Amino acid sequence: MTPQRLAVWAAFEDGEAGHLSADEVLRRARHIVPEVSRATVYNALSQFVAAGLLSPIERTSSQLYDPNLAPHHHFHCRLCRRLFDVHPHGSDQLALAEREYVVEQTSVIFEGLCPSCAADR
Repeated sequence: MTPQRLAVWAAFEDGEAGHLSADEVLRRARHIVPEVSRATVYNALSQFVAAGLLSPIERTSSQLYDPNLAPHHHFHCRLCRRLFDVHPHGSDQLALAEREYVVEQTSVIFEGLCPSCAADR
């Protein structure tokens, strides 16, 4: 492991890091190794995903990376734009009516207002 890769991994070590974009990982990694490049961050993230250390979360605006590998779903707040881990009831019973599809994984993203934004309204 190079110092640059260690700096990329360190971006996720904070228990409150949450779901990070590559730009946020770059910003955090540069606090540790100022010369880390954007290409190094993208390469390291790709390697961490391939190694099963991070899960990519596809979004329309940018891809996020999640260090929480346990099965879970997400809630996206449309005001503060944060992404939260959630555990909805009944999600383990979701199925497709079209039986010709082979489902290997289910990912649900709920959207609305998080408790903080809802309280502020």
